[in-house]
Amino acid sequence: MQEKLLCNPQKLNDIEYNYRKIEENISHCAMNVGRRREDIIFLAATKTVEVEYINYAVSLGLSYIGENKVQELLSKYDNYNLENCSLQFIGHMQSNKIRQIVDKVDMIQSIDSVKLIQELSRQSKKYNKTTDILLEVNIGKEESKSGIFPERLEELCYEASQTENIRVRGLMTIPPICEDKQKISAYFSDMYKLFVDMKGKNMDNIDMTYLSMGMSSDYEEAIKCGANMVRIGSSLFGARVYR
Repeated sequence: MQEKLLCNPQKLNDIEYNYRKIEENISHCAMNVGRRREDIIFLAATKTVEVEYINYAVSLGLSYIGENKVQELLSKYDNYNLENCSLQFIGHMQSNKIRQIVDKVDMIQSIDSVKLIQELSRQSKKYNKTTDILLEVNIGKEESKSGIFPERLEELCYEASQTENIRVRGLMTIPPICEDKQKISAYFSDMYKLFVDMKGKNMDNIDMTYLSMGMSSDYEEAIKCGANMVRIGSSLFGARVYR
């Protein structure tokens, strides 16, 4: 499909500057804790961002993008440049929406219930594919947020390990909003301990590779605490414009 939006040259410049700055920050954080830059995935959170600007970021070297809303993902899908880029779903997942995106994404990062696991398995079978997932953990135990509580994670992992056509690749979290860097780091450290613990269980069909945590305001703390995937939106594309 033909791209219709006339890109704002200043915004393109801003995106390029932001992209280089984020890359520098990730490299610096990794080096400071004895890790390699290439071991950390920079995923751009693209909620409300026009596809032309997403594709421009991809042209700079961005290799992972994540959408929060199913309808938005579907509306952009035909125009994404995905030749060298992984498209993932990072928002709250509803079971009745899975069928709409299961054939379009490389990973779903927000699975937090047996119901979702079973429906994803059912829909994946239709396409003869194994869908990679991350299990979302509600590390702050906030009633208003999605995600499974930490003490129930092992049970959910076991259920997933017995289910066909899905593969658990790691964990994801969105910690409580917190201004205190020490408190946010404590949540991230707790997630890392869970990640290591689940990796040590050696369950079938559970491949604990990715720990997805940290966003624009706290990705540096997340990297210091063991994240190997960070989800960055506004620091790359600017403040979100809600439509």
